[in-house]
Amino acid sequence: MENRTIKIKKFYTCQERMELLFDRYGRQDGMKAETKEEYESWKKSIIPLLKSLLALNRMENCSLDPIVEERVEAEPGIIREKVIIQVEPQVYMPVFILIPEKKEREGRQKCALAPCGHMGAGKYSVAGLSEIGAVADQINRFHYDYGLQLARKGIVALCPDTRGFGERREPALQGEDEDSFCGSSCNQLAHMAEPLGLTVAGMYTWDLMRLLDYVEERDQWDLDDIGCVGFSGGGLQTLWLAALDSRVSWAVISGYFYGYKDSLLKLNGNCGCNYVPHLWEHVDMGDIGALIAPRPLVIQSCRGDHLNGIRGLENVLEQLDTVKKAYRIFNAEDKLYHDIQEGGHCWHESAIEAVMKVHKDLC
Repeated sequence: MENRTIKIKKFYTCQERMELLFDRYGRQDGMKAETKEEYESWKKSIIPLLKSLLALNRMENCSLDPIVEERVEAEPGIIREKVIIQVEPQVYMPVFILIPEKKEREGRQKCALAPCGHMGAGKYSVAGLSEIGAVADQINRFHYDYGLQLARKGIVALCPDTRGFGERREPALQGEDEDSFCGSSCNQLAHMAEPLGLTVAGMYTWDLMRLLDYVEERDQWDLDDIGCVGFSGGGLQTLWLAALDSRVSWAVISGYFYGYKDSLLKLNGNCGCNYVPHLWEHVDMGDIGALIAPRPLVIQSCRGDHLNGIRGLENVLEQLDTVKKAYRIFNAEDKLYHDIQEGGHCWHESAIEAVMKVHKDLC
């Protein structure tokens, strides 16, 4: 067969230039505090900036108008509700809520948001609907049913469809084939949102804030001890929500904690939901994580996770050092735990066990 291309001997790329710009202009507003006073001053200035970069000020509030569509037994001792809430005018979010049996003499049940990551069909994997063949495969591959794992520990788990996932896929990805069903239309969202001054990460964060509003409005579970747990893209959402909304009392971030340069600039084929215009000029990921201090926080990393970048865990530990510094300021080092597992990009239930150790009220 005739060769219809030629071999290019040298490519003239701009990545090296972008890396130089990152080094020159990056992290101008990172966490450099040494005292509580300096930390609180930095936090007071950086949170409004980050909210502005996410374009949260462009999101529009509305009534939640919750509708309970179904209520079934997910497995013995756990009820699964499907609730639809309105997060913006004419924008709706389906949520599976896994409600374990309440123990005798137990006070209000603990609850946690469990946002989904990529390649798991949204809430279907997180809530453990393994009767769906494609979902079962993703649960086996990534241990993706962490919402169900939480419910089995007695914690109410709210598992939403993130924008672009599950029942919220945009038209380009609404097919019934497995790739479409398990995939997400994040890039389509980004192409629509960014020219309008919006960001996908901002929409994710806003929707989880509205889910917190729903938890408060429902007023059925412990409002003083709400968690957020997420893997991969769900870790992205957990990071942003816990950093920017103090209603999150504890957090577990799995498979999403590393330096931006190695993991999102050099590995620039990642999903568009990761990218926020001008973000890298101001902070790195460790600075965002530092905003969670001194609340209980577990960060889970897999040693062989390709998303850590070419330097592997070194890229993770550099960012973790920033977070540790914030926790030291509060003498709260015992509230931060780094759970390192072997293997590639995957959730491990040890993260739930770890957060129960650093947040003993969950036990």
